[in-house]
Amino acid sequence: MKTAYFCKNCGESTNKWFGRCPSCGEWNSLSEEEVFEKKRSSKKSPIGSIQSVSLDNIDVNEEHRISTGIGELDRVLGGGIVKGSAVLIGGEPGAGKSTLLLQVCGNVSKDKKAVYFTGEESIVQIKMRANRLGIEGDIEVANETDIELIIEHIIKSKPSFVVIDSIQTMSHSQISSSPGSVTQVRECSSMLMYVAKQENIPVFIVGHVNKDGAIAGPKVMEHIVDAVLYFEGDRYLSYRILRSAKNRFGSTNELGMFEMTSNGLIGVSNPSSVLLEGIASDVPGSCVTSIIEGSRPIMAEIQSLVSKSAFATPRRAAAGFDYNRANLLIAVLEKRAGYHLSALDVYINVVGGIKMDEPAADLALACSIVSSLLDKPLMDRSIAFGEIGLGGEIRPVRNADMRIKEAIAMGYKKCFMPKANSKKIDPKSEIEIITASDISDIRKILTR
Repeated sequence: MKTAYFCKNCGESTNKWFGRCPSCGEWNSLSEEEVFEKKRSSKKSPIGSIQSVSLDNIDVNEEHRISTGIGELDRVLGGGIVKGSAVLIGGEPGAGKSTLLLQVCGNVSKDKKAVYFTGEESIVQIKMRANRLGIEGDIEVANETDIELIIEHIIKSKPSFVVIDSIQTMSHSQISSSPGSVTQVRECSSMLMYVAKQENIPVFIVGHVNKDGAIAGPKVMEHIVDAVLYFEGDRYLSYRILRSAKNRFGSTNELGMFEMTSNGLIGVSNPSSVLLEGIASDVPGSCVTSIIEGSRPIMAEIQSLVSKSAFATPRRAAAGFDYNRANLLIAVLEKRAGYHLSALDVYINVVGGIKMDEPAADLALACSIVSSLLDKPLMDRSIAFGEIGLGGEIRPVRNADMRIKEAIAMGYKKCFMPKANSKKIDPKSEIEIITASDISDIRKILTR
């Protein structure tokens, strides 16, 4: 029996054990597993057996996509499920992965055949959950973990939609290692990918996540699938955010928002109204901004709290905002604008569990920090967006008109934005434009 050591994080194989993976640098991630060698046919393929097809002769139309019946999921996928695609979906336990896919099966099975393979629940438990969620449709359910039997069933029954819940419970009979090991996950994923392409059947695969929030298993699993979706958000909040980390058939910038209810996950068509619900006015340290997620603007609130530090080294904490980016902006405020923050604690929070990665949120964060430091609230019903450079300059951002339209629709009256962007805004707009070219202009939006 031939064995090797595989990294559980990246899938790298070595002939001997290392305390640290030589490829990804993860500590104590190597485990010994049997090497699975595929049997190769002794027959040689005749020359010219591969048949190529001209791209001009391939017809691509809307029929190659299947609607999930859930608008927010269709948005993240790029317009629906592509036939023959393999999609990997991950998230924290209780985020709603199985619930969402069971709802999709119910919608698809109304006019097509959908099969749900589960290795974690019994078919009775699936039925109880479907009844609780009020799911209709003739869904075929099977409690099976043998990947070879699953592939055989898919080829024979030819369903229109397949769910594997989860890949860590699947196993190949010719591999002696336990389910969830690197070898098992890699081989099972490859087989599912192959049958999806050959039979033109979309396959959704549920993947567990590790302590860092990434999908557990070798990275090669994420490389071979067509799309990788992640559920985000605090499990104790009722709202979930679905992002695409990889998508061969659409944009990875789109975001889907769901609300977890007793009837399952319900798509939120207007995330701005949800994220701004219950916002307090005339409170120092609070600023609303507008970020672009894919093709739509989303408004959210950034809160900052600046207080006297009780330690020799002041504390910095950021939830929903990049920690290093926050420290950079604090340094710019201290150096370029003269706001003394080096001896003060700074706490930052993005309300609603959303993560802000776009540089356009820089100006809003700086406004909230200065507002908390001076204990002066920002102007009522105002928003701010813009990128801040290391020299303290306020740089323009993309799609400023889309952000302003969303602010007007939400009832905001004032917009603090880069001067370069204001030149392209209609002066007759329903919102008052306050321009900024340097971070020293932040005082313009503070209440007098």
